[in-house]
Parts: sequence; structure tokens; C-alpha cells
Amino acid sequence: MSKEVVIRPLDFVPKRIGGFDLSYPRKDIALAVCVVLSYPDLELIEMKWTAVKVEMPYIPTFLSFREGPAIEKVYGMIEEKPDLLFFDGQGIAHPRGAGIASYMALKFHKPSIGVAKSHLFGEYKDPGKLRGDFEYIYSGSEVIGVVLRTKDNVKPLFVSPGSFVDFKDCADYTLNSCKGYRLPEPTRLADMYTKKLRKEMIL
Repeated sequence: MSKEVVIRPLDFVPKRIGGFDLSYPRKDIALAVCVVLSYPDLELIEMKWTAVKVEMPYIPTFLSFREGPAIEKVYGMIEEKPDLLFFDGQGIAHPRGAGIASYMALKFHKPSIGVAKSHLFGEYKDPGKLRGDFEYIYSGSEVIGVVLRTKDNVKPLFVSPGSFVDFKDCADYTLNSCKGYRLPEPTRLADMYTKKLRKEMIL
């Protein structure tokens, strides 16, 4: 799948952006949430969720195959399909060159951005302390992502293309989607709804 990834600039401005989050209220149950927001005003348009029985065990660097079915199901429930997708995880900044954002971009044929809260793969220098400061992530001499400061004096995010976007798109759309928080609104809201649903679910 990593060979199918395409790094190229977006040739349109999205009208709707989507965010996904997934958690495990039980070891054998995956809870997946998808939110759709208008862009650039970031108003919530739609939220859907689903709970799916997990068939595949946890295997490091193969998480996409474990989480993919739940994400596919919740995406299929969305009526207002987003133009650009955000995932709480890696794009190409991944040991195999294709994390969850790449896997789902190729499945859905939609541009996507992986926005991870922690470092997984590649070498980088810490960016400056101000919002918008960034440094590239490298695998050898190849750029594979961006370490991006989205809020002054807070920990940076590790942002990389899933597919059908470039590194500038990743930095720009992530920054433009932040409303004063460290995380961009699509994944922040998806995470918020996931936590809320977990508290309400009886499994």
C-alpha cells in the first residue's frame, strides 16, 4: 500500500473536513466516531458512531488492519461526506510507510492527514516554541512528515500525509483547523465524543 501513496498538493479547497477517533471499551469491541465539520468555519455538521467486534489481534505497525473495519463502517454511515480526512495516527511517518491515515485514504480515495500526538518513526529536531513553528521529519534523507507546534509552548504534533496531499497541506490545514487547542477540531471533537460515548455505553 505504501507504493500506492501519492504525495501531491491539494488542487481544491475543502468545504467539509472529517475527523476519526477509535477506542476500545472492551478488548474485543472497537468504538469508532466520525465527525464532519464545515471548512473554514469549523462548525459541526454531522457525527456518527458505531461499535464493531474486533477480529484481528493487536500487532505493532499493523494497527490499520485492526481498526480499519470499524472506521470503514462509521464512514459509510456519514451522509455529508468530507473532502479531507484527519486521523489520530500516522500517515507516511510510519515504519512501513503507510499508517492508518494512508490506509484509509487509499480505501476511501480521499485526501487524508495523519495527526499523531506522539513520535513513532523518523528523525527530527524540536521546532520553535510558537504556534506555526515546525521542523521536518526525515527517514534518512527523505522527508516523511512535519513536527508542528499548534499552540504556543505546548507539545508539538507529528503530522504526515496519508495520501493525495503534500507536507504544506498537512501543516496549513492542521493549523487552520485548530481553534485554540493543541489538536485540530476534527480529531479533537471525535476524541471528545468517543470519551462521552464510552461513559454512556453498557457493554
